[in-house]
Amino acid sequence: MSKWQKMWTPSKKWWMLGLPIGAIVAAIFGVLFWGGFNWTLELTNTEEFCVSCHEMEQVVFQEYKTSIHYKNPAGVKATCPDCHVPKPWIYKVIRKIQASNEIYHKLMGTVDTPEKFKAHRLELAKHVWKTMKETDSRECRNCHSFKDMDRKGQSRRAGKKHDPARIAKRGETCIDCHKGIAHELPDEDIEIDVESK
Repeated sequence: MSKWQKMWTPSKKWWMLGLPIGAIVAAIFGVLFWGGFNWTLELTNTEEFCVSCHEMEQVVFQEYKTSIHYKNPAGVKATCPDCHVPKPWIYKVIRKIQASNEIYHKLMGTVDTPEKFKAHRLELAKHVWKTMKETDSRECRNCHSFKDMDRKGQSRRAGKKHDPARIAKRGETCIDCHKGIAHELPDEDIEIDVESK
């Protein structure tokens, strides 16, 4: 065997040593990747990140600051991700992938001013309402539970509307009656008739 062939033929001794070293290096890179991925996921899951776009800060965040979800006698605060990002990991990742569409529209200037945002507001709101309807208002239920509600402490009308049997019979979910709970409703005429529900 020539020197050249010897140089490129792996030694059995070094091969056996290289296997565990390679596994350790791969594990370290895997942990670093996974940690970095989750760190980024959580970093983008904060109120500060959500309002870092000036149109969000100037419009929807200002509305949210006047809502019961921001300031209330109990001191309990729901932040942007509490309502707009699912807690279960797989649904959270899916939502983050969907958010890439929002980045695209931000870069294209579709909603980069409060005026443009307001022009697209109904379309954006309908998308959020549709998602909430499809998930049975999953994010609302992170904090609100029908079984834990004190319906006797609610107004008569609210207690009646929150009756689980009535809700199940009508196929309703939180968003059916609570559009505009944290943000202003779009200016356009929308079909919301909470009185008849």
